[in-house]
Amino acid sequence: MKAIIQRVTCAKVTVGDELVSSIGRGLCVLVGISSDDNASDVEWMARKLLNLRLFENPSTGKRWSESVVDLQLEMLCVSQFTLYHRLKGNRPDFSRAMQGPEAQQLYESLLQRMRNEYAMERILDGRFGAMMQVHVVNDGPVTLEIESPVPSEYERQKLQRACERNAKSDKPVGTKGTDGGAEGTSGNVSKESESSS
Repeated sequence: MKAIIQRVTCAKVTVGDELVSSIGRGLCVLVGISSDDNASDVEWMARKLLNLRLFENPSTGKRWSESVVDLQLEMLCVSQFTLYHRLKGNRPDFSRAMQGPEAQQLYESLLQRMRNEYAMERILDGRFGAMMQVHVVNDGPVTLEIESPVPSEYERQKLQRACERNAKSDKPVGTKGTDGGAEGTSGNVSKESESSS
């Protein structure tokens, strides 16, 4: 999961002439979801976005010391599948991006997690899948890119075993899958290492 984060004095999302969301001071975050992402990426990203220290302390003036949570600021998130692109010549290819309902489910779980951990009314978003116009006044300018880490081989195997145990426990007693008990295991339970493009 990848995010482009901009510190803003204000930001808004429109679809055509309709205002979808707007915030004052805070963060505008473009969120990309790769085909390898899962719940652990959501957890990592939510924690990072809420705790990044991109603001100065209003009392001391010390820079890079306060988060949106510390200052009770707003965050505007916008789904952005184009963050997971490869260039084939001059044409972008988006095959690395997670598609449709799966991507929407992970994106919405990210929003919900941040709302639960911070404040429902301070985490806003655009309109998933729509052709949006994003208007920002970048404060600084300050722009960062972050991406959830690729798990180690040990972590991948541990997650795979946990998924297999869960799949077995969901089956009626006395049944056995033809694949040795890995039924129901998702193909998106781990990230694959990719060379940077």
